Amino acid sequence: MSILRVSLFGKFHVQLGEQVLAGLNARKVQELFCYLLLYRDRPHPRETLASLLWGDRSTAQSKRYLRKALWRLQVTLDCQTRPSHNRILLVEPDWVQLNSDANLWLDVAVFEHAFTLVQGVPGKELDFQRVETVRNAMDLYQGDLLEGWYQDWCLYERERLQHRHAAMLDKLMDYCQAHHEYETGLAYGARILRYDRARECTHRQLMRLQYLAGNRTAALRQYERCLTALDEELGVRPTKRTVALYEQIRADQLHGPTPAPVEASITPRVLTSSLPEILGRLQRLEVILADIQRQVQQDIQVVERALNDQPYTEHRLPK
Repeated sequence: MSILRVSLFGKFHVQLGEQVLAGLNARKVQELFCYLLLYRDRPHPRETLASLLWGDRSTAQSKRYLRKALWRLQVTLDCQTRPSHNRILLVEPDWVQLNSDANLWLDVAVFEHAFTLVQGVPGKELDFQRVETVRNAMDLYQGDLLEGWYQDWCLYERERLQHRHAAMLDKLMDYCQAHHEYETGLAYGARILRYDRARECTHRQLMRLQYLAGNRTAALRQYERCLTALDEELGVRPTKRTVALYEQIRADQLHGPTPAPVEASITPRVLTSSLPEILGRLQRLEVILADIQRQVQQDIQVVERALNDQPYTEHRLPK
């Protein structure tokens, strides 16, 4: 049986198998369906739905319009999604609810599952599987929720999902910094700023990533872009934290992330971890160790030159 695929990010789109589902062109039918999808975890009184969608009409009129829209929605969905026990909607005399057992795929549901999976976990501590889940969820975010819709309930849900989108991108940026994936992290940061150009914490993270990637000039220019965005969008100056980071970068004194401790053996983990995750972790560790070795060699050379420049008497051990 073909699965019904519904996309709410960007433009509203419903597809059954390889075909676009016909019969959902009426705007109020779309609104009813989308509302039930977004608030799919509970039943809804008919009176509440009627008032929400036709609040400018009398009670009798709004209930009549709801019956028509609900009938059209049921006909469209039920004709395409058989057998009857797999109906998308559960309709009772006074209540309407989305069927949680329906053969339905919803981009918002996948997106929110990814958010729940990483909620409370720092980005630098995410494992390979969680990172892949979040990255796939980011691919689903093709635009804000139901772009072009301005109903109050839609605006609320759009803002809520925007915040979750930015929060997950933040975690991916932290993960990329911790694992030296600087270019990928920069791409995630640029994506956040497309939605909120005055997000100061993102500007700070981009400054760090630019500097750690070896582009100090770009990091300093990122600070200038931060100044401009804060002034034009909010009329404020950057926080002391942002200014302090800028001063560190300008003085060339920003330190990179501390490498993760090396485990004594990976043998027990081979049984529970995927081989791509292990390979990726070892490759990142190899890069970190090479950076540390190079830095140690440079420090040794500096100390040796300093010792050679001192008088010989200063090198003697006391009697």
